[in-house]
Amino acid sequence: MSKQGLYDQLVSQSGGQFSAAAAQYAIYNVKVDLNANALAKTKEHQSEQHLSPAAIHDQLTSDAGEKFIQAEADYAIQHLNDQRLKETLQSITLAK
Repeated sequence: MSKQGLYDQLVSQSGGQFSAAAAQYAIYNVKVDLNANALAKTKEHQSEQHLSPAAIHDQLTSDAGEKFIQAEADYAIQHLNDQRLKETLQSITLAK
């Protein structure tokens, strides 16, 4: 989840219903690798929706989508093949 996505969830009437100040405090103090989160969402979008990298990037940065910042989305797209390679190597190792 992106920082903006987390914030929106915390202040949402159907979500956490926290005050804006409390949500901002949580965002400021959360320890999370947002690049890794963006990469995980990229992998999810690709495997479930079979989207192109450009379409995934749009989904990651869209206000109606994941709401990651440009740099996080760029990182995820650039490292998607790294993740696939790692998973392929892991599956080969597990098969032995």
